[in-house]
Amino acid sequence: MKVFGFAGYSGSGKTTLIEQLIPHFVLEGLTVSLIKHAHAGFDIDRPGKDSFRLREAGCTEVLLTSNNRWVLMHELRGREEPSLDQQIAALSPCDLVLVEGFKASPIPKLEVHRPSHDRPLMYPDNPHVVAVATDVPMELPLPRLDLNDVEAIAGFILRHQGFR
Repeated sequence: MKVFGFAGYSGSGKTTLIEQLIPHFVLEGLTVSLIKHAHAGFDIDRPGKDSFRLREAGCTEVLLTSNNRWVLMHELRGREEPSLDQQIAALSPCDLVLVEGFKASPIPKLEVHRPSHDRPLMYPDNPHVVAVATDVPMELPLPRLDLNDVEAIAGFILRHQGFR
């Protein structure tokens, strides 16, 4: 499985870009999975549902399954968050794992940068950034990709990961 990441400050458009890129990768015949890091607590379950009640009762893992999908919820219950490598190992085999977040992880990544957000570029302090996608022209020592040209960004990632 090849792994490629996306880094950028909150609100820079990482999720929107990834959402637009996935169909390009699927059209190339790739199976794609995603790991998204959430900084705050989150829950995909709702109070009152059986799975929520059983998890709240103390289960470490609850697996929900149907004829359309399955999901495994794992409660850390005070244990350390798994590393990115451990999370990747838990995925079913695929061609490409996209990773949103995990800025410091040693995987190649695209920095999504919007100067209008008045935040500094990450690449000078992050040796794993291989290109910057931005919505304004700028001179960079790395490849600069137009944030609005999803096809060009997809092509860059496919070439970088050796699919083209």
